[in-house]
Amino acid sequence: MNDTIEKLQEDLLLNLQSHLQSVYPKKDIDELSRRLLDIMRLDDNCNQPPLHESIWNQDLCFLITYGDSIYEEDKVPLKTLDKFIQSHLDNVISAVHILPFYPYSSDDGFSVIEYVQVNQSLGDWDDIRKLAKHHVLMADLVINHCSSRSRWFENFKNCVDPGKDYFFQANPDDDLSNVVRPRTSPLLREVETMEGKKYVWCTFSHDQIDMNFANPDVLEEFVKIIKFYLDQGVRVFRLDAIAFLWKEIGDSCINHVNTHEIVKIIRLLIEHHSPNAIIITETNVPNHENLSYFGNANEAHAVYNFSLPPLILHAMLTGTAQHLKKWQMSMPPAQHGTFYFNFLASHDGIGLRPAEGLLDEEDIKVIIDATHEFGGLVSWRTNSEGQEAPYEINIALYDAMAGTQNGRDDWQLHRFLCAHAIMLSLEGVPAIYIHSLLATNNYIEGVERLGHFRAINRFKWPLAELNPLLEDPNSHHHQTFEELGNLIKLRRKQTAFHPNSTQFTLHLDDRIFAYWRQSIKRDQSIFCLHNISDQIVNIPLSSINLISMDKWTDLISGKSFTDLHADLVLSPYQFVWLSNKS
Repeated sequence: MNDTIEKLQEDLLLNLQSHLQSVYPKKDIDELSRRLLDIMRLDDNCNQPPLHESIWNQDLCFLITYGDSIYEEDKVPLKTLDKFIQSHLDNVISAVHILPFYPYSSDDGFSVIEYVQVNQSLGDWDDIRKLAKHHVLMADLVINHCSSRSRWFENFKNCVDPGKDYFFQANPDDDLSNVVRPRTSPLLREVETMEGKKYVWCTFSHDQIDMNFANPDVLEEFVKIIKFYLDQGVRVFRLDAIAFLWKEIGDSCINHVNTHEIVKIIRLLIEHHSPNAIIITETNVPNHENLSYFGNANEAHAVYNFSLPPLILHAMLTGTAQHLKKWQMSMPPAQHGTFYFNFLASHDGIGLRPAEGLLDEEDIKVIIDATHEFGGLVSWRTNSEGQEAPYEINIALYDAMAGTQNGRDDWQLHRFLCAHAIMLSLEGVPAIYIHSLLATNNYIEGVERLGHFRAINRFKWPLAELNPLLEDPNSHHHQTFEELGNLIKLRRKQTAFHPNSTQFTLHLDDRIFAYWRQSIKRDQSIFCLHNISDQIVNIPLSSINLISMDKWTDLISGKSFTDLHADLVLSPYQFVWLSNKS
């Protein structure tokens, strides 16, 4: 064997054993580490991962969608999705996140029955592999819990392997007062087993039973799943609800040190198998906790920028960027080899926990009151004091932009596009939820029929109804789809919008959210100015410090600016991207 490969494998083994020793101090770490390497076939194919190297650029843009968000009668939904992406979004998005496409029992896919099967109502693995050939494919690793109808849980009840010791248990008389949860349902579920009554841990619902990662067999099972997904073409792994992974009686059971160690182990194994693969942690927690999942650039390649949606929504509702600017100035630049995963909407609601410490109770009330007027709902959680607290806003993003704290107005589309222009130009990689791209309205009927608030933003479009709307120039669906698509295509051409390029906040009028981006090679600068108010705002160009020797052009309108002592006049919700390289 090549000496370089041998040294790489030796270093990997030592690094892996170090992390495993931290998590499983009483286990045979040597044997466990070699089993994990064997599962990943790293004895045959071990690659050198890039060190602090960004394996992405400004071309990377994700579409977030369910496998059947668009469907045709009597057609395979994943085939319809692939056809729609190729025909309508070929030059718009470069990556696609297909939300859980496995057999499931609840939570629209996040209660997985079988991890290595495709839900037959969506298609099969050939359809997944085809999508992976056309685009960078992200898949969910639903790692914190699985379905109560899974084979593992059936084995748990029958006290046989595999599964007998796979789930975390506690007793009703245990002190669980410190446990942090995103739900108000009881934490423990009573289960009758062949060995008598037991109580299993359920962070999210009684159909979603939490795994016990204190048992290394559970880690092995998920490493097998990871290897299988890699073989199917998955290149981006979304670690769902990862913050709740490690449970310990008496602890808060969120962001546990062993959870971070498990992420490092997963990262090590994946990147040595596929150096072009990416790990994204989904941690809907306060901002400082979320940032911890970067580790020392040895945990997640990317973290969801969870604070962005509530802060932008608050700015658009109030007409002030004060909180948005303060937050942005506090955000550390992502190291090379890491990035922020920027989004405004997803299959879930707009989380309010990530706004803790950034918005006060009155600010949160403004959001709740305004979005309630626009048809939105509020989901609640039980906080550490045992009281109910708002957890997320449930609303279609297009309807969330229907007005301001003063009520509805005529600026909905402009406000919606301005919010996305901010998200597309910020440091990081953008992700667009399909219902934002299609400007889908609140799905109230879905909430009534399915009985849960998140259904409000999970409508399924019949393609036969959608296509005429996308072709009708008077339809807000057409207008949004065209405008957003053009913005995304424009963004993908700008080197200054590389996910890791320089960013500095500009201090202008509080009605303007502005920042400067400069490409890594310093061959392009873009000054991004967004009027987040319903008022006309004048900004002296001299206050932006444009270099007079450069020619400045607004990439949005194509207008050139030669008199740098003039005023820049921004209409309500107008935005400009002033570039020295058109």
